[in-house]
Amino acid sequence: MKNNPLTIIVSLVLALIFVMVLFVFQVRQSEVAVVTRFGKPVKTYTEPGFRFKLPPGIESVYKLDQRIQNFEDTFSEGYTADGNNLLSSVYVGWRIADAQAFFPKFKNGSVKEAERNLRDIVISAKAAVVGKHPLSDFVNANDQDLKFDAVEQEIKTIVQEKAAANNSGIQIEYLGIKRLGLPESVTESVFALMTADRKKLADKYNEEGAAEARKIRSAADREAAQLISTAEGEARRIRGEGDAAAAKVYPVFEQAPDLAKFLGDLEALEASLKERSTLIFDSRTAPFNLLTESLTNQVSR
Repeated sequence: MKNNPLTIIVSLVLALIFVMVLFVFQVRQSEVAVVTRFGKPVKTYTEPGFRFKLPPGIESVYKLDQRIQNFEDTFSEGYTADGNNLLSSVYVGWRIADAQAFFPKFKNGSVKEAERNLRDIVISAKAAVVGKHPLSDFVNANDQDLKFDAVEQEIKTIVQEKAAANNSGIQIEYLGIKRLGLPESVTESVFALMTADRKKLADKYNEEGAAEARKIRSAADREAAQLISTAEGEARRIRGEGDAAAAKVYPVFEQAPDLAKFLGDLEALEASLKERSTLIFDSRTAPFNLLTESLTNQVSR
């Protein structure tokens, strides 16, 4: 039977694909591949690309997600160092750091099983750390007295140490307090304590404000007294100069009282006739007489 060239090519291509399926596999950017030989992990591949393996039955490939996994533990109740109940939950970010250790520790590299195991460790570590701190480290009117960072770091350290001791191949990337709560029996006393702390702060600020006000008021009084003293001295000086000037012209006015009266009326009229003024005078009083009588005659009398 004569073979058709097209049939031969198609057969070779199919054979090549079959061989690739048996001996080649792909590792993606977000994956880590574990190769087992007769059920035991022998190789891991963390870099993306195509890899070779022995046929099924000899070697098998398991692909694990090497991205950061997140979960939150239960909102559970614990006791603080000073005997108060505290509800809390934490969030955790972790990833597979050693796939060859991770794979046999949890069945076929099960992330869910690893997370269940890790959750138990987190709950235990959280209870231990909360029990070492007083309630004031978690609930306090003064933000500077809160110890969230220290508590989170302590829990993370314990969880990482236990995960390493179990040779689980897990790396804790981050851990933080997600929620805090107080049982109803504790809430009232905590609020009373916070109210007392706030009142203490308010009293302190009020006293500081009153002291500062007294300083400002005292300084203002001293400055006002100084200004008044300076103004009075200046007034006495001007009054003295005026008296001296008056003493010089007084003998002249004694010799010609009509001239003195006339000059006074004239000065009063000048002061009244400012820009575009409208004047209303009593005809019986000065300086209205200056407008109705002859100035020359008045002076000569």
